Formats: sequence, structure tokens, C-alpha cells
Amino acid sequence: MHKGKGMKFVGDSRVQEKNNKSVYPPDYSEYPGKTEPFWPDFLLKEWMVGAVFLVGYLILTVAHPSPLEGQADPTNTGYIPMPDWYFLFLYQLLKYEYASGPYNTIGAIVVPAIAIGALMLAPFLDRGPERKPLKRPLPVAFMLLALASMVYLTWESVVNHDWAAAKKQGQIVKEVEIDQEDPGYKVYAKQSCINCHGDKLQGGAGPNLTNTGLSPDEIAKIAHEGKGGMPPGQYKGSDEDLQKLAKFISELKAE
Repeated sequence: MHKGKGMKFVGDSRVQEKNNKSVYPPDYSEYPGKTEPFWPDFLLKEWMVGAVFLVGYLILTVAHPSPLEGQADPTNTGYIPMPDWYFLFLYQLLKYEYASGPYNTIGAIVVPAIAIGALMLAPFLDRGPERKPLKRPLPVAFMLLALASMVYLTWESVVNHDWAAAKKQGQIVKEVEIDQEDPGYKVYAKQSCINCHGDKLQGGAGPNLTNTGLSPDEIAKIAHEGKGGMPPGQYKGSDEDLQKLAKFISELKAE
């Protein structure tokens, strides 16, 4: 560095050569025309690249905002959570027999610990100076195996997931005003429908009964014959009360 010229930047490599015991790099004078001022030339380039990525990321978040779901409900035991994409391979791993149920510890702790331990041991397992992949078969093979496993498990998780059901169960819906003095609601409470569908018909073990879009006759038919996880014969009351209940549910719509 010369007085008045500013600080110069040049690539610096401390990799020891095979036939040279010295770890000191050559003098900067051996790089004529390849140096540049750190400020503002080099640093300005770094900032420009960073600004491009930042603007691109902001555009992506505006164009595709994060999906939001309804408020968490600890009483809803039927909700199936879905992790972010970078954890999908672990999510899929826990679906297999040897990594779930009584073997949960294997899938949740043992397998990830082995993978992380292998990454930590990688520098000690291969200490050769070669940089070409073909001359480093073991670390390259392990890395390709890990990458292939993550890609496969992520793909399996995406393909086998019921995205339509996941979207429906987490939708934010407008609250419907419930008149608990309505004759239909009293039938609803009397028939213990609250146990599965909630006190505000918001759903729980059973589906949400607001905004169903069903007619009273369709609702009455489901009450008798059942649907999905609801077995037939759940309704035990009179036909007159059933009509009140069906009319009440069919009219529950968000304003």
C-alpha cells in the first residue's frame, strides 16, 4: 500500500503447495493490473450484487405472500400441521414404520444426529489436498447420497400430501354470528353435536358447519345417513327437531 493510493485488494490463498513448504502468498507485485481499491471499487460491487438479491427477494414476497391460516385451536385434534419445504424430508421420514410410532426416537433424533455427525466428521475423513471430485470418491459419494435422499423424501412428501384438505382445514373464514336462543341451536346442543362441531359450529373432530352451502334437506340427509367420519344414525331426535336443526345450519352464512 502506497501513501495516498488507498488500500488495495487482491485474492489471497494460503493453501500449501506440494513442492513448496512456505505458506506465504506471493508478493502483490506479481499481480500487475489485478488489484483494485477496496473502497469504493470492490465494496461497491458487493453492495450492488446484494441490492439485486434484496430487491428480487422483496418482489418475490410481494408477488407470493406467505399463506396465512386461522388462529391456532388446541382443541382441534383433527388438524394436520405441515412444516416448511426445507423440513419436508424429515416430515416424510417420520411417516415410515421404522421411524414412527414406537420408533419415533430413531426418526426424530437418531437419523438426524447421524447425518449431522457425518457432516462434522467430513473434514477429518478426507484430508487430502485434491479438489477434483473424481479424486475424492468417498466424500463425494456421501454428499450425493445425502442430497439424493433429501430430494427423494421431499418429493415423496409433496406427492403424497393431501393439499386440498390441508388448504381447507387452515382457511381463514369469516365468523358467523350464532344465535344460541334459536330453536335450531337448542336442538344442536341437545343432540350433543357440540362435542364434534364446537359450541360455535366452528368444527373440531367434525367439520365446520358454517357456510356449508347445503340445503336443509341435504343437511337432514347427512344427519341420518352420515358422511365422511360421521357414522349414520348419530341423530336421535324427532323429524320436527331435525328440520329446525337443518334450517338453522343452512342459514349460517357470513355476511
